[in-house]
Amino acid sequence: MTNETAKSRSSWYIYFFGALGGLLFGYDTGVISGALLYIRSEMKLTSLEQGLVVSAVLLGAIIGAAIISPMSDRFGRKKMVMLSALIFLIGALLSGFSPDVIVLVIARVILGVAVGGASALVPMYLAEISPARIRGTLSSLNQLMIMTGILLAYIIDYSFANVTNGWRYMLAFAALPAIILLIGGVLLPESPRFLYKVGRTEDAKNVLMRLRGDNEEEVNDELSVIEKANKQESGTLKDLFSKLVHPALVIAVGLCIFQQITGCNTVLYYAPTIFSQVGLGNSAAILGTVGIGVVSVITTGIAVIIMDKFNRRTLLNFGSVGMAVSLFTLAIVTNFAEKGSGLSAWIVMIALAVYIVFFSATWGPIAWVVMAEVFPLNVRGLGTGFASVIDWFADLIVSLTFPILLTWLGTSIFAIYGIICILAIVFVSKFVFETRGRSLEDIEQGLHNRAK
Repeated sequence: MTNETAKSRSSWYIYFFGALGGLLFGYDTGVISGALLYIRSEMKLTSLEQGLVVSAVLLGAIIGAAIISPMSDRFGRKKMVMLSALIFLIGALLSGFSPDVIVLVIARVILGVAVGGASALVPMYLAEISPARIRGTLSSLNQLMIMTGILLAYIIDYSFANVTNGWRYMLAFAALPAIILLIGGVLLPESPRFLYKVGRTEDAKNVLMRLRGDNEEEVNDELSVIEKANKQESGTLKDLFSKLVHPALVIAVGLCIFQQITGCNTVLYYAPTIFSQVGLGNSAAILGTVGIGVVSVITTGIAVIIMDKFNRRTLLNFGSVGMAVSLFTLAIVTNFAEKGSGLSAWIVMIALAVYIVFFSATWGPIAWVVMAEVFPLNVRGLGTGFASVIDWFADLIVSLTFPILLTWLGTSIFAIYGIICILAIVFVSKFVFETRGRSLEDIEQGLHNRAK
C-alpha cells in the first residue's frame, strides 16, 4: 500500500466517523415508526400520547441543537460529537427499559438532545474538514448515514416484530452504534477551522495536511483563506441577526422549515401507520417500510455522488416538483380507492417510495449541506444551532399534529403537504443563492459584498 493510498483511507475513516452521528440520528428518529405499533397496544396509548412518544425526541432535539451546537464554538466540534454519542447511549438504554409511557417519553427527550446536537454538528464538522470541490458530496454523507440509520431501524423493527417485548429491543439496539461512535470518535481530529480560530495554527495545519494528502501548497492556500476569514471575534446573537448574516439566516431557517412542513417525517415516522390504513397487517406494514428504507438509502447514495455535479437550487426545485406529485397521488388514491384493495396498497407504496426518492436526493441532504455552508465562521456554530432549533421545532409541530390531523382530515392531509412543496419552489427561487463549488470563505465574502 502506498503512503498516498494510506492517507486517502485515513481521510475516509475520518469522514465516515465524522458522519456516524447521522446514523444514530436516523436510527433513533426512525425506530419509533415500527415500535409504535406495539407500544400503543401494550400501553393503550391515545392519539395524543402516540404523538408525544414520537415527538418527545424532537423536543429534546430542540434543546440539543440550542445548547450543544453553540457549545462547539467554545469547546470544539469533536468534543461535542463525543458528548452526543454518550447521550445517545444513555437514552437508548433508558428507552429500552422504560416501565411506562412517562419514562419512555423522558428517555426519548434525552435521545433527542443527542439527535439535535448531531443534526447541527455533523454537517458543520464535515463542511469544515472537506475540500470545497467535493464539500457537497462529503457533507451529504450525513444524510446517507441518516437514511442508513432509518433503514437499520426498519430492519430491526421487522426482526423483532413477533418477539415478546420486541419494541424494547428495537429501542435499545441504538446503544450499539453509540458505542462504536464513542470508540471511533476518539481518533477523529478536531476541525482545522476551529483549531485556527482558537490560535492552534500548527495543529490546524497538521490536520489539513492529513486530510489533503500532504499537499502543502493546497494546505497553505487554504490556511491563507482561513486566516482572512478568521480575523473576526466569535459572534453573538446580535451578530447572528445583523444585516451581514441576514441572507444566510433566511436561507438556513427557510430551508429547515420547508424541509419539515413538506411532510418528510410523517412518511418516515408513520409509514407503517399509513400502510395499515390501506389494509396491511402490522408485520406487512413494517416490511413495506423496510422497502421504503432501502429506496431511501440507494437514492441518498446516488445523491452523494451527484451532489457536486448540479446546482443546489436546481436540485431543490426538482425535488419539490417530484414530492408534490407523489403527495397528490397519495392523497387521491387513499381517499378514493377501496380500502384493502391490493392495487391501492401497491400504489400507496409506490407513491411513498417516489416521494422518498425525491426527498432523499434533494431536500434531505441539501438543506443540511447549505445550512452548514452559508454562515460566516464567527457565527457558524451559533447559526447552525439556531437553524437546527427551528428545524426540530417545525418537525415537532408536524409530528405531534399528524396523528390528530390524520384522524380529522384523513389522508387528505397529504394534499396540503403537496401544496407546501409548490410554495417551497417559490422560496428557493427568490431567496436561496448558489453555494456549489465555492469555498466557505468565498461564500462569506459574498455576504460582505451583499451587506455593503
